[in-house]
Amino acid sequence: MSVSTATGTMTAAVLYGREDVKIETVAIPVIADDEVLVRVKVALTDGTDLKVWRNGFHARMIQPPALFGHELAGVVAEKGTRVGNSVRVGMRVVPANSAPCEVCFYCKKGQPNLCEDLLFNNGAYAEYIRIPGRIVRENMLEIPDNISFQDAALTEPLACVLRGIHETGIHEGDTVVVIGCGPIGLKFIRVLSARGVRVIAIGKRKSQVETAQKLGAVASFDSAEIENPIEQVRKLTAGGRGADAVIEAVGRATTWEWAIQMVRKGGTVNLFAGCAKGTEVKLDPWLVHYSEITIKSSFHHTPRFMREALDTIARGEIRASDLITDEAPLSELSRVFEKMKNRNGTLKTAIIP
Repeated sequence: MSVSTATGTMTAAVLYGREDVKIETVAIPVIADDEVLVRVKVALTDGTDLKVWRNGFHARMIQPPALFGHELAGVVAEKGTRVGNSVRVGMRVVPANSAPCEVCFYCKKGQPNLCEDLLFNNGAYAEYIRIPGRIVRENMLEIPDNISFQDAALTEPLACVLRGIHETGIHEGDTVVVIGCGPIGLKFIRVLSARGVRVIAIGKRKSQVETAQKLGAVASFDSAEIENPIEQVRKLTAGGRGADAVIEAVGRATTWEWAIQMVRKGGTVNLFAGCAKGTEVKLDPWLVHYSEITIKSSFHHTPRFMREALDTIARGEIRASDLITDEAPLSELSRVFEKMKNRNGTLKTAIIP
């Protein structure tokens, strides 16, 4: 049953296909009795949205034509009649872009990120966004007074990073290589270095290398300027043995192969960035077996890590100013993605509807 009292229209980004997003006037979403309507205060661009824009779709998250964007913070403008008293009109909130069902095989196994009915939500690049009831109940958080909307909007991607750190088993005093200095890689660098981890960063441009150092990397390299990244990294580890862990945040066969060759015996490689379907990666089974290397991947986040991410932001371990390099109105979204496509050094842009 629809209960929304919101009327009128709003401006929103609509994805139609490959590199085809239009800013249009659409109806304000109608909410059901267990949903909320959020007035978007800020939405952040990220690598996933860039990939979706370039490909024109995402197999699991979005099929065009569709409202677009998933990292946001805002204010509850309206709530359904069955939404509990813990949610208030006017409350500052950060809603996740998904929520698990809590009843399927994987949810019962404690792997809600692999939920068989994982509910995704898009539409952050708009004046308003409808938040489905399951996300309201499981994965929408109140923003503490000391956190800005821009800082809070980092919660979802940071939750993915924090889960990756947890799954990799990284501890204070470890040496960790982060391959890839885009927004996700830089979040790993910032959080790990703040937690007493010795981080070696490998980027692809001078601006990335400089940002990695600013965020705490003890050493950072432009991969295009060094002949042998594997050898370069090993020189910086105890006895040349390799890193305790390697985070691959690029998603290419070459860098997956580098990661496995940069880790020490008994170390862990987290292939955090997914490669395109059908990608073939060369792997030396002798090296993996006799060096007892653990290889794993981390996909998405869970409600637990959404909460840990917001707590991490509240403690000041990471801030939007570390990563946001530009601000733009919603009308300029296409231009923003064109700039990101051309790799001009832009990390994240705050889109203000």
